[in-house]
Amino acid sequence: MDKERMERIERMEDSYCRVRKVVDGIRSKLDRLDRLQDRIRELEAYQESGEWLKDFEADERGEIPSDIPRGVLSEDALYDLLSDLESIKSIRSL
Repeated sequence: MDKERMERIERMEDSYCRVRKVVDGIRSKLDRLDRLQDRIRELEAYQESGEWLKDFEADERGEIPSDIPRGVLSEDALYDLLSDLESIKSIRSL
């Protein structure tokens, strides 16, 4: 076999292995995400129901103790997460 062919095959094998590893990782992450569908629906309902806004306003008034984790109440975190999930859904449907 000539040198150029061997180098090409080695390069393609390296590319294949790198891409395969990433694709397998994505597939694994998507499987994990699928198992969280109940929680995703719960977050969507929380945002849409108006409860999120009430909790956000209570936090703004200092009614939520500072030792309680409340990243979900930041102005953009939940919206951005749900938007990211919609983007992922649209990519998956391609």
